[in-house]
Amino acid sequence: MAEPEIPQEFLGDHARVLAEVAETGRRLTRDELETRRTLGREAAEAGHQLRALVNLHLSATRSAWPRGAIGARATATDAVLAAVEQAVDAFAEGFERAQRLTVRREEAARREFIDDLLYGRSDLGRLAERATRFGLRLSRAHAVAVASGPEAYTETDTVPRSVEAALLARFSGRKILLTTKDGRLVCIAPGSQPDVLRYFAKQAHAATDGGQVAVGRPHRGPGGVVHSYDEALDALDLAQRMGLDEPVLYAADLLVYPVLTRDRQAMADLVRSELGPLKEARGGAEPLLQTLSVYFDAGCVAAETARRLSLSVRALTYRLERIHQLTGSDPSDPMHRYTLQTAVIGAQLLDWPAKEL
Repeated sequence: MAEPEIPQEFLGDHARVLAEVAETGRRLTRDELETRRTLGREAAEAGHQLRALVNLHLSATRSAWPRGAIGARATATDAVLAAVEQAVDAFAEGFERAQRLTVRREEAARREFIDDLLYGRSDLGRLAERATRFGLRLSRAHAVAVASGPEAYTETDTVPRSVEAALLARFSGRKILLTTKDGRLVCIAPGSQPDVLRYFAKQAHAATDGGQVAVGRPHRGPGGVVHSYDEALDALDLAQRMGLDEPVLYAADLLVYPVLTRDRQAMADLVRSELGPLKEARGGAEPLLQTLSVYFDAGCVAAETARRLSLSVRALTYRLERIHQLTGSDPSDPMHRYTLQTAVIGAQLLDWPAKEL
């Protein structure tokens, strides 16, 4: 599509000033330079391209030359070329100032939108309208992935920009929004395109030197984005508390944990009654609690548990017997195992025994 024609008004009195410069050899005055800056700003706000505007000035200079408005003497030519340089430089300065202001306004609007979207604190109808400006259709289901790394990131940092470049190169034309929030990378994509978030997770994990990524479930509507975002954050928090070291966590795979903690008081009662006696052991409850956690993670296989704990099988057997003596529950007994394992998970979720219940 052809570029719109640029009105001659953006030239101002360019030809007259050059004619005077050719006659007198003077430089542009402060007022004339400020006028050029103003014209540059107005041209930028009107949406014209700087390249086309510079060509307009050069064309006007060339058109004025043959008519005698600009002399042919070498000194006059030097003065005119210097004046053209001044004029175009001032014009471009005003143009760039306007562009920088526009960019800052766009960045502020984008950040405000992202904050409202992820916090769910704006009118949902208005939020959906604003979302189209940033490539999202909130009437559809969306899912959110959040990546954490060894440091806090902003949108201008190398890591988010490299991840964004990789996503755009692979999924050009997809409705994707990549941003940062509270130092983490955030990717919002249509729920029908899980390949986008899988690829984001792969790129973010590599770019953050092994950072962990959590993916929320797809949810529909403006409120669905914040729901999925909260699920991803909860998954990262859960991974930290439970010691989950998988590079990518899916909220859909972790639904059992919110269920276990939905009745926090009941879970606290279970932990106290089932594991509380472990505090009587020499060294406190922590070593035996860790033994149980590793034992269950190893599928209740004694040899593998001993290897992971750097213990002999005999030492591990002693610990399991001690747990049985203190709690009355036998970790090797299937009837007792479920209760003990649920209590161990509850202790990790509630940060017991570091925190009193």
